Amino acid sequence: MKNTLKLVTILIASWSVTVAAADWPWLYGPRRDHTSDQKGLLRTWPREGPKVLWTVPVGAGFGGPAVSGGNVYLLDRDEKIGDTLRVLDLASGKELWTYGYDAAGSFMFAGSRTMPTVDGEFVYTVGPMGDLHAISIKTRKPAWRKNIWKDFGGGAELPRWAIVQNPLIYGDALIVAPQTPEAGVVAYDKLTSELKWKSPALSGMAGYVTPSIVKVAGEDHLVMTTAAVGRGRTARDGSVNGLDPRSGKVLWTYTGWQCIIPVPQAVDAGEGRALITGAYGAGSVMLKVEKKGDAYAVSELFKNPDFGAHTQPPVLHDGHFYSHYTINERSDGLVAMGMDGQVKWKTDQQPAFVRGGSILADGLLLMTDGNTMLYLVEPSPVGFKPLASAVILEAGDNWAPLALVDGKLLVRGQKELKVLQVAR
Repeated sequence: MKNTLKLVTILIASWSVTVAAADWPWLYGPRRDHTSDQKGLLRTWPREGPKVLWTVPVGAGFGGPAVSGGNVYLLDRDEKIGDTLRVLDLASGKELWTYGYDAAGSFMFAGSRTMPTVDGEFVYTVGPMGDLHAISIKTRKPAWRKNIWKDFGGGAELPRWAIVQNPLIYGDALIVAPQTPEAGVVAYDKLTSELKWKSPALSGMAGYVTPSIVKVAGEDHLVMTTAAVGRGRTARDGSVNGLDPRSGKVLWTYTGWQCIIPVPQAVDAGEGRALITGAYGAGSVMLKVEKKGDAYAVSELFKNPDFGAHTQPPVLHDGHFYSHYTINERSDGLVAMGMDGQVKWKTDQQPAFVRGGSILADGLLLMTDGNTMLYLVEPSPVGFKPLASAVILEAGDNWAPLALVDGKLLVRGQKELKVLQVAR
């Protein structure tokens, strides 16, 4: 009897892990690295592309969808009114419920910025005006709310492109980066909203980077990049920082790479390495962080102006990085770079890749080009290997992150959210 109960317990635990892994509950998926365990991707498409399961209209914006428990969560926005969390049925696209709040205001590139984070009973959102909400999925009302800009002395003027923070869940904490004079990064108790810690202000200006986790000597470091003042050789004061995610203590700081408008988060490259990417002439830098006694030392492995990213971080696969690198100054398209910093190839404008979303699944890349196209690409250091492509969206700045759940690819454009069947 005891053995039977033990087996049942193992099966239940195993099932729970499988269900959790099948969701896309926050930015860049379960592991926050653009990767999915989805198998059986369709390797060929009809001319019109994968089958469209449903389409719903959305407002302008760049925030992608999160998926959990068969529901889709999307932050939508009307600048004259405020933000609305929309909850849809994954199977049909039917709107199940919404929660909206007043947050009027306009800024460059209208619309939502971030995607919700779903954890347990709550869905967490950060709007462009700095409004942080913990909304109960059961009651469909906020359990608590904050304003991460105003609460930490952010002042009357928001950053040029507003607040861009995708809530990061770490244990019992919810972590965001206000980047104000009073706090660089903060952590709340995710259930009660109690402020667990706040870091000191970090060197640099407010940018649009969401903190990410990088492993260093078997420990988790919270990596956060701030914006530089000036441009090119005159750029200064920006920084890359490693923090203790349990206390907010700054463990290390690197100032040898400067970007005036940093957006992509750091990529964990393994072995204590972090790849930092940007646009506006910044390119990329690979950092190596090592523990020496009770302190940490950070060194620069390489810099490469010919590999970077504008809005979303590169995808890492088999020791190579793949990134959209069409930016204001150059149009390199999709670019592949080795772990040693050597660029292997780039598509330039044949085809063009501009700030689109990417997901690695079943050994293949599903990628939007940031405009109208969806591509299926076999990642290879040898060259660009497209397997299929199709027009799936109206022309526009379609830069939102993608989501992949149960063979369904969720793609958010400037006017609609589409769900495509991309796996058997």
